[in-house]
Amino acid sequence: MTSERRGVAQGMAAGLLVAIVALAVGLNSDAAGGPTETLGAAVAILGSWIAATVGNVARLRFFDDSGIGAAATGADPLAIRIARAVAQNTLEQAVIAGFAYAALTYVAGSAGTIALLVGCFSLGRVLFWTGYARGAAARAFGFALTFYPSVLALLVVLVRLASARFV
Repeated sequence: MTSERRGVAQGMAAGLLVAIVALAVGLNSDAAGGPTETLGAAVAILGSWIAATVGNVARLRFFDDSGIGAAATGADPLAIRIARAVAQNTLEQAVIAGFAYAALTYVAGSAGTIALLVGCFSLGRVLFWTGYARGAAARAFGFALTFYPSVLALLVVLVRLASARFV
């Protein structure tokens, strides 16, 4: 196993561990807040991350003479290609998270859980974004901290729905 692959595996494992702890703590919390307010705040934060990454691509294009018209030609400079990759991944992660948060709000209704998941998402995006240019190992923990909480939330929803149906 290459050191890069080992670094990715370590980052992903650490992110999964944090996701499990955050979800367990959240599901056992009694944080105040109704489902509408909680979900509304979560969606606003997800949307803000998408806007920030798309805005970063636009900023880089505007201030780069070779990048300002490169979208049509596909000849983006490296910094813009990296920014586009971060924006694309953020959009993908936000879609998964949005579905997960909405579904979890439906079955659990815990403001504390959603707050912790949004916190993981935001910290994960910061780490992913700042680590992206340094390679896969440098961004793995950030990716995992964004991805695994959403996936685990979806699993919790599916288990709760299945157990409610068959009990």
